[in-house]
Amino acid sequence: MSIWWSLHLRREAASVPLARRLLLGTMETAGVDPDISFDLSVALSEACANAVEHGGGGDIPDETEAYHVTAYLDGDCCRIEVTDSGPGFPPATVARRRPALAEHGRGLHLIAELSDHVRFRNRPGRGAVVSFDKMLKWRDDKMLKVS
Repeated sequence: MSIWWSLHLRREAASVPLARRLLLGTMETAGVDPDISFDLSVALSEACANAVEHGGGGDIPDETEAYHVTAYLDGDCCRIEVTDSGPGFPPATVARRRPALAEHGRGLHLIAELSDHVRFRNRPGRGAVVSFDKMLKWRDDKMLKVS
């Protein structure tokens, strides 16, 4: 079984813990190892906080106050995407696999460190997308079989 969900969230600070709790609940129910779940939930929180802070002001007026989160648990991998309608990432961030550690951008660095693969990309005139994956480990007492 595969599990996926998608959220359309307002760019408000209260949306960040909502997305995090949904991810943690999904992973707990599926039987994902708590350490893996924690890493992904922190990475998701950082991506959402970035969308809340920087994700508005795009060319699509109705979308400037919202961002999207999609999570896929498929087999032994979890992929998460956070999409906003802001000005996008600086070109140097998009060009690197791992963002440089600077005064600003520490959240992006943390996402990269907590995941196995990360991609930062821009959708010209439509915002930014951060997607990251992590291989899953399972608890011995997992409730669902995800395959």
